[in-house]
Amino acid sequence: MRVAAPADKRFRRAHVRPPTRRHSWARALGMVRSTAALALFAAGAYLLQLQVVQARALHVDRIAVRGNQRLSTGEVLVLLEGLRGQHLLAVDLDRWRRRVMSSPWVEHASLRRVLPSTVEVTLSERQPMAIGRLAADLYLIDAEGHVIDEYGPEYAQFDLPIIDGLSASPDRDGAAVDEDRADLANRLLASVGRRPTVLRRLSQVDVSNVRDAVVLLENDTTLVHLGEDQFLERLQSYVDLSSALHDRFTDLEYADVRFDNHIYVRPAPAAHKAAARVARRRSDSGDAHAPR
Repeated sequence: MRVAAPADKRFRRAHVRPPTRRHSWARALGMVRSTAALALFAAGAYLLQLQVVQARALHVDRIAVRGNQRLSTGEVLVLLEGLRGQHLLAVDLDRWRRRVMSSPWVEHASLRRVLPSTVEVTLSERQPMAIGRLAADLYLIDAEGHVIDEYGPEYAQFDLPIIDGLSASPDRDGAAVDEDRADLANRLLASVGRRPTVLRRLSQVDVSNVRDAVVLLENDTTLVHLGEDQFLERLQSYVDLSSALHDRFTDLEYADVRFDNHIYVRPAPAAHKAAARVARRRSDSGDAHAPR
């Protein structure tokens, strides 16, 4: 038996419409747009930061100098003034290399890019072999005859022989030093350098005659003719016999050791003897002055 329950009209069933497809797509699209905007903002910020970092990394901010001993790092940086701040990839390194090579102390130079923001400079400096007398002035000369710098008190630590006769003739394209004479001096010093005890006694070298190098030893006024080869052997033969020669001859003008097993000597004239005595007295009194 069914009983019908009276409807309570105080309660009404809510009429809820299900969400339409259009509203779902709108919300989804809004979320996609918001996410894309955030992503674009983050990407833009990242790219901006990356661009700033790259801009700094690709501009020269540091110059590293290697291989310099005589030249200070500050002197090299003066030659490279204006390089800092230039674009690392676009800078003409060969032009700046020529600037560095303009220093007479620099024999070779190389420049290379090093990320980030660095240019590395590697130097090879010239090594003085002697003090060359050109006209009335003294200059530091390297093994190839290049004039490095004028000799002065700042180079007093160089214990080097004086080289005479290096000057080139006026028609040699303006070169200060004759290459053949510089080569003769270099070969002589390299040969005598094999025996440091003899090299330390070497005071002066004259290469006016490219076929006959003439040397003076410390505390000895005798001009020793060595020729153009066998320098050490010939000079050593004179050193071995010098005491006996000076016992026999008070003063010698020259000794010629260019001939095998023979030494030709010439006694000094009276004027030369007087000068030799003065030179010895100055040497004995400690009045000799550098360069030797």
